[in-house]
Amino acid sequence: MTPIPPSPPVTEDELHAHVDGQLPAERQREVEAWLAGRPEEARRVAAYRAQKRELHALFDPVLDEPLPQRVRQAARAPVPWYARRLAAGLVLALLGGAAGWGLRGAVDGAVHGPGVPGAGLSEASSGFAARAAVAHAVYSADARRPVEVDAAHEEQLVAWLSKRMASPMHAPRLQALGYALEGGRLLPGGRGPVAQFMYRDAAAGRLTLYVSNELGDAGAGRLATPNAETAFRFAREGAVNVFYWVDGPFGYALAGDAGRETLARVGEEVYRQLAERP
Repeated sequence: MTPIPPSPPVTEDELHAHVDGQLPAERQREVEAWLAGRPEEARRVAAYRAQKRELHALFDPVLDEPLPQRVRQAARAPVPWYARRLAAGLVLALLGGAAGWGLRGAVDGAVHGPGVPGAGLSEASSGFAARAAVAHAVYSADARRPVEVDAAHEEQLVAWLSKRMASPMHAPRLQALGYALEGGRLLPGGRGPVAQFMYRDAAAGRLTLYVSNELGDAGAGRLATPNAETAFRFAREGAVNVFYWVDGPFGYALAGDAGRETLARVGEEVYRQLAERP
C-alpha cells in the first residue's frame, strides 16, 4: 500500500487565501485542520477575518457611490505617461518580484548618519525598498482615501499596527520639518504585514514611512541581528525617491517626491526618534 504523503506546510499566503475563500476545497480542509491544532495561528486568522469585515463595512458603501465627474472625464482622456510607467512597474513587480524590479542599478552608495558606521545592505533590504516605492506611488495619489486610519485616531492606529506587526510601532513627529501625520495603513510585505505612515506638508506633498520587521529572517545578511551596524541608502524609481535603512530586524523606507537632501534630513530625524524609544 502506497503511503499518503504529508501535507505541505501552510504558508502565510495560504492563510490569507483561506480567509478569502480562495483555496481549493481539499487544501481549505487541510488548512482548517492545521489551524485546529494551533490556537495562536487560529486567533491570528480570526483577526484577519475581523479586519476584512471592518474594511468591507467601511468601503463597500463606496461601490454604490456615483463616479465623480473628474473621474469620468479622466477615463475618457489619454493615459498620461506617469500612469503608464506605474502600471508597468506594478506588473513587473508582480511577475518578477519586487526585489528584482525598480531599484536595480538605481541604488547609490551608503550615506552614513552621524555616529552611525556604514554597512552593506542585502538584496532583501533593497527588495523591501522597492515595495515601499510602489506603495507610495499607489496610495499617495489617492485624494479621498490615502490612509486606512487617519491622524485623528493616531493612538488607535499605532496600537492596531503594533498588534498586527507583533512589534511596537511608532509614528515619528515630523512637524518641525514641515510634515504632519495624515494617517497610516497595514500592507502586505514579502512574508507578512508591513506598516505605512503617511505625512503631508503645507503644499500637499506626501511622504510615506514604510516599516517592515521581516528583515531579521534568513536572507537579510549581516544586518539581521539587533546590534548590527546601520547604513542609510538612497534609491530612485521614476519620480519616487526612497531613503532607506535597516536596523536589526527592522527596515525603514521614506518615499516621496522630495529631493535627496530633504529625505536624508527627515530620515535622520526618524532614526533619532526611534533610537530614543525604549
